Amino acid sequence: MFYRESGQYKTSYQADQAIFPIAQDRWFVLSVLAVAVLVVPFVINDYWANAILLPFLIYALAALGLNILTGYCGQLSLGTGGFMAVGAYSTYKLMTGFPDMSMIVIVLLSGGITAAVGVLFGLPSLRIKGFYLAVATLAAQFFLVWLFNKVGWFFNYSGSGQITATRIETFGVQVTGPEATGAARYLFCLSIVVFSSLVAKNLVRTRMGRSWMAIRDMDIAAEIIGIRPLTAKLSAFAVSSFYVGMAGSLYFGVWLGSAEPIEAFGIDQSFLVLFMIIIGGLGSIVGNYLGAAFMVLLPILLNNFMVGVVGLEVVTAKHLEFILLGSLIIFFLIVAPHGLARLWQITKEKLRLWPFPH
Repeated sequence: MFYRESGQYKTSYQADQAIFPIAQDRWFVLSVLAVAVLVVPFVINDYWANAILLPFLIYALAALGLNILTGYCGQLSLGTGGFMAVGAYSTYKLMTGFPDMSMIVIVLLSGGITAAVGVLFGLPSLRIKGFYLAVATLAAQFFLVWLFNKVGWFFNYSGSGQITATRIETFGVQVTGPEATGAARYLFCLSIVVFSSLVAKNLVRTRMGRSWMAIRDMDIAAEIIGIRPLTAKLSAFAVSSFYVGMAGSLYFGVWLGSAEPIEAFGIDQSFLVLFMIIIGGLGSIVGNYLGAAFMVLLPILLNNFMVGVVGLEVVTAKHLEFILLGSLIIFFLIVAPHGLARLWQITKEKLRLWPFPH
């Protein structure tokens, strides 16, 4: 079988600790990136950019942030939508206050502001955990959405209460505003998501990442061996909120272009991202992409198939889409309770041992 690691010898500690120690994995990821960078931008159109690729990348980034907090550190959060709103409104204020600032800097600053807010709302995790912490983060969700909806300073006292992205260029290419091309916005989001995933993959293998996993597995034992829960939990909230804030910045500035807090950042967003990491796999980087593909791309595929191929009415197809998607979620949770990433890992292990899988 082509997926074998025989003959691939590790002659150093660095080689053994590589992100992709098996050559097949490395070449597969590089091939996907090559297609994403060298092929997709030349064939993309507005539909593929706005309906498929941009939401997939942005939700994958948001799921990555929540997975750091919930999957790696074990801190359940239902405030993802509110933290995305912090990133979005930070982007809006930076856009209007500093119109000449690069969009890359705006996204990073928005993530930093969201990280500070995340640490503030993460303080209850030092005393409570589990469902009680989930309720506390849910309160943060409602408070943040209410704040951005009622305080006029955040939306520059607009009569409609809506925020609209201004025209921002990065390296001479416009990436926000109605004149921005789908290819430019796609490449901008892709570069941020890929770089963020690489940083997260390395971060979870550091001392900080190991402390997160120790707190997740058994916080009392982790404290006994010298891990400070204060540092571990608040750092997880900070890093998670930073990623979610960047996702909110891209969600508003690059994808939608305009937003209103209750509709764009409601509780539905928090549950949607939570479902992504549960279905994709807790404590897995690749699981974020699989979960985002399941929750974002699969409904589009089902809808297009039922309308374009089967010939159903749009309303009927929409109802069947909800039924089929819910049934598939239940099916995959039964077949792969640890997520699609674990199912993919088991598949690779069987391919390694083929023709003698166990």
